[in-house]
Amino acid sequence: MKTIILSACLYFITVLAISGASSVIPAQANECPSVLKHMKRKLNSQEVVNMCQEYGGKAVLFVNTASKCGFTPQFEGLEALYTEYKDKGLVVVGFPSNSFAQEFSDEGKTAEVCELTYGVNFPMFETISVRNDDADPIYAKLAQMTGKTPKWNFNKYLMSADGETVKHYGSRVTPDDKDFLSDVSNALPK
Repeated sequence: MKTIILSACLYFITVLAISGASSVIPAQANECPSVLKHMKRKLNSQEVVNMCQEYGGKAVLFVNTASKCGFTPQFEGLEALYTEYKDKGLVVVGFPSNSFAQEFSDEGKTAEVCELTYGVNFPMFETISVRNDDADPIYAKLAQMTGKTPKWNFNKYLMSADGETVKHYGSRVTPDDKDFLSDVSNALPK
């Protein structure tokens, strides 16, 4: 008799949990900006990140990076930006790309440049394409939202914490640019 009651209780709890979860999931899905509705693998790793869960509600700076580019030293400025603003609600996410033929085909070498050469601690993800018909869905959405595709490495897209505003910055805009920093401050969670 105790087994039957225990089984019935577990069944009831499971049904409540499932029905409760199903009413929560759509609300969360609607709150997540469409550009974050993706799973991405971390650089040189098997770990996959749910972008909505990790970065929803934060200002996100998307950067297409390359290890063998004249703009590669911007990693230092991006890391400084991340360090200064991460506790205020900004995350910098890097996406290595060989769209301009300046990235290693070996993710291990890319990770080495990021981590050992430039001390990058902000999240870096799998190598992707950032333009044309084979653009990764995140970059296709960013291009759609801003009307601008990356013209070169180290283009930046800044999404406000509410996901409503996305601004594009070219490669020459450095992470310490005064106007850019003003936009970063305005994009942070309120």
